[in-house]
Amino acid sequence: MNLNTNREVEVRSVNRSPSISIIVPAFNEAAILAESLARIRWAATAFDSAGFTWDLIVCDNNSSDNTADVARAAGARVVFEPINQIGRARNAGAAAATGEWLVFVDADSYPSRELLADVAREIASGHVMAGGSTVAIDLPGRFPRLVIGGWNATSRLMRWAAGSFIFCDTSAFRAVGGFNLQLFAAEEIDLFRRLKRLARSRRKAIRILSRHPLHTSARKAHLYSPREFLSFQLKTILTAGRTLRSADGATLWYDGRR
Repeated sequence: MNLNTNREVEVRSVNRSPSISIIVPAFNEAAILAESLARIRWAATAFDSAGFTWDLIVCDNNSSDNTADVARAAGARVVFEPINQIGRARNAGAAAATGEWLVFVDADSYPSRELLADVAREIASGHVMAGGSTVAIDLPGRFPRLVIGGWNATSRLMRWAAGSFIFCDTSAFRAVGGFNLQLFAAEEIDLFRRLKRLARSRRKAIRILSRHPLHTSARKAHLYSPREFLSFQLKTILTAGRTLRSADGATLWYDGRR
């Protein structure tokens, strides 16, 4: 028996297999969504191997293209959120979810089967409340490497998950109130600050997985220059975070570039 099989047997040995709801927020993602969902479905076979049940939910965040049709054609359940805001879209997906655990995956991000197998093991351990993964992008250049490397180090140190990939006990997510609707960016950091407090009170852990990083799209690096990234960060610091509290302020996420 090989090592991977041993790990799968270990996961199956838990007394009861939980259910998982995979939630994909999507705004005008028709061009990439079919491939993204196919890759997520393949990765989720790790949950099948663990004996878990799972379903796939796409939240159409008021798209002007045929995102919802693409999602349905791919076999996903579609819910609708009329206000363009990533936190609202994730919350809408979570509100429709029936799984005991939530896995949030952005439409331009691609978890591997190995990453979801790691998630399954963390869930099966019974010791973890929530977590995420380090990230990787296929993009050369010093600036992208510095940004991703800096984020990954911060993520592991602070136990903050990247919004592109989050797993969380559903009851915990609802207990802390989900994503903060006052925030249009950095909402995942705010969520994990609250989850960490709850985890301490329940004597549970927050895990940032790193063996199999999440592969995420480099399109922001193509759409925005280093100067635009640095300008946004500077404005955020100088305004004490006011840029995070409106779509107009959080231009890197809401100016419509695709």
